[in-house]
Amino acid sequence: MFSQTWKKYLPVINILLKKSVNEEQVLNMNHSDFSRAAGGRKVNFSFSSIQLKNGRIDNTVKHTPFAREFAVALQENEEIRKILQHQHFFFSMNKETQLSIKNITPPDENNEAGPSEVAAESSRPA
Repeated sequence: MFSQTWKKYLPVINILLKKSVNEEQVLNMNHSDFSRAAGGRKVNFSFSSIQLKNGRIDNTVKHTPFAREFAVALQENEEIRKILQHQHFFFSMNKETQLSIKNITPPDENNEAGPSEVAAESSRPA
């Protein structure tokens, strides 16, 4: 029902997913887009949380059809699927159709050496 509406916002969501590495991102969407897609039916256009870890939805929580359709739209988009593949994201949407995106991927344990340590190692004579 909402797949076309989600597809409209996917290019912006793609950009915000990339920016979410630094901080939480919020996308203000047009409520009337979702109302039109609902075709006059009363639908709750919000969801409290969806977690996608390594591109897969967390199935321990029962999600609304609206939220599941959002997750499917993300997984079907080639560019977004590549971003989701090795990261952990948390999504929520409030009644004002504001989508929040948080990247909750833990820091890579292999890259714990700071930039100064790496620079010091590369400047040592061989």
